[in-house]
Amino acid sequence: MVAASTDRPATTEPLRTDSDPNVEVVRDWLAEYVYETMRTQTLEQIVDRLDNAIIARIPELADRDIRRDLAASTRAHARVMLSGLTSDTFDFTLPDEVHAFARTIARRGFQLRLLLRTYHVGQEAVLDYMSDAIEERRPPQQIERAVMLRLFERSIRWVSNSVEALTDTYMEERERILRADLNRRSETVRALLADGDVDIDQASIRLGYRLAQQHLAFVLWADESGDAEMSGQLDRVAARLAAALGSTRVLTVPSGASGMWAWVGLDDEAHAAHMAEPGRLARLVAGSVEPPMRVAFGVPAAHLAGFRNSHREAVSARQVAERSATGARMTGYREVEIAYLVGADDAAMRGLIGRELRALAGRDANATRLRETLHAYLKSHRSPEATAKLLGVHKNTVRYRIQRIEELLGHPIEARGLPLEIALACVATYGTDALP
Repeated sequence: MVAASTDRPATTEPLRTDSDPNVEVVRDWLAEYVYETMRTQTLEQIVDRLDNAIIARIPELADRDIRRDLAASTRAHARVMLSGLTSDTFDFTLPDEVHAFARTIARRGFQLRLLLRTYHVGQEAVLDYMSDAIEERRPPQQIERAVMLRLFERSIRWVSNSVEALTDTYMEERERILRADLNRRSETVRALLADGDVDIDQASIRLGYRLAQQHLAFVLWADESGDAEMSGQLDRVAARLAAALGSTRVLTVPSGASGMWAWVGLDDEAHAAHMAEPGRLARLVAGSVEPPMRVAFGVPAAHLAGFRNSHREAVSARQVAERSATGARMTGYREVEIAYLVGADDAAMRGLIGRELRALAGRDANATRLRETLHAYLKSHRSPEATAKLLGVHKNTVRYRIQRIEELLGHPIEARGLPLEIALACVATYGTDALP
């Protein structure tokens, strides 16, 4: 929890209402506006709009974990500020999520000016949104000026007070980090991932982790927002995963309030190759990751290039996991690589699926059953017997379905085997959202 001194106390000084022709009418209009805006769907649209405007001008915040913390902060700001909008007193209390975002900026090694710029850009985005909201809702002419004054003055005062309080939060966190090993690790890891020239020996010493070895990277995150206990929980899960993989050498750095980057050192090339076998990681870490935690793995690789590449793959696997319809606790890059590469362009992916699957791209039960049969058939090396065993049906049923599938496709399966397999892999990973 943040000390009370970091928040300005509430003030009972009334805001200006001398220009309001009818204070009660203004208050009623604002109450209706707050009620409509606080609805979950509407609030989330506003959060997305504000965050997109901020990230467009501050691309450093586009990182998945930072964006998640930014959204939690924006959402908390909006709820608290909106809830007091009809009151004539200005009660300023920052929610925990807002302080958590300021700490994330400090923990990731960014300077204070990035936090200040975030609020400067955010204020512009808020005023732009409010102008549009007033234009859209059209308050009665006699109270329009009073409504604008209330909305704009509250927003400006809120942001101004937030910047002052969060500067203290950032500085306290930054000073704590500077006294700890965490800062050295975070800065060293950032340098290693930046593709620049790095003294490997010195970096290994600073990290307490040998870079001249095989690396298996993973990213660990929680489905829910972080709290004071989340950091310790992430550390425990990371250690448990390393042990399941047969290693005591693990490097971790926080990536957000509820996220972590990690690398496991592997003994040799043969051990790394063993870890890279399809399905091997899932079997080894089964039971090690429980809700609300999730993990995504890269592919083992050697030395500094492997350190970077395996991390990039783990981040990519996480992107697939968060879009996937399966809700899996563990995702390996090798299992979702095709879906990741094809899914990088949604329009192109849906075009591929529509062209290749044709009538099989429907959302009805029959199309779904035929897709699943074709996918199992291709994975079973075109064996009706193996497919029947996998699906739990009679082999003659498989043969009938394959015949029907080829009729719907308009060509033999063998004529477009690879594109069909790619299209089916995307649907299996992303679910019906991938269908055109």
